[in-house]
Amino acid sequence: MIDLKKLKELVDLMKEHDLCEIDLRDGDETVTLKRPMAPSAPPVHYAPPPAPAAASGPSASPAPAPAPDDGLVAIESPMVGTYYSASNPDSPPFVKVGDSVGPDTVVCLIEAMKVFSEVKAEKSGVVEKILVKNADAVEFGQPILLIRPA
Repeated sequence: MIDLKKLKELVDLMKEHDLCEIDLRDGDETVTLKRPMAPSAPPVHYAPPPAPAAASGPSASPAPAPAPDDGLVAIESPMVGTYYSASNPDSPPFVKVGDSVGPDTVVCLIEAMKVFSEVKAEKSGVVEKILVKNADAVEFGQPILLIRPA
């Protein structure tokens, strides 16, 4: 039987970090906690920001939308948690747009339940776009940055 104090701490962590599900296993004991999303928080959909509008005028034509298959490869969040671009607020970010990365390059930290996990690029290439901001909540499988393969 799970300790009720620990269960309450888990529920508090879920609320604090706006998590909707936690699945824990310890030996033969399994606990799954689920809570509905807040009614005021609509589901989050991840899409690239719209292209800036072209200047208005008779000769202005709309900018072409970027092709979805432009050769960029997404590095995805391996878990639900909070994205951090640096090891602490006073440190430079792990990567910036234009940086070259290799398979072992740490690109960010994801924090879940006070545990920080390094996320490595696992690919070689150049960082083209960072899709999330520091301290944003991220979902499992959510693209966090795009690289152009080397």
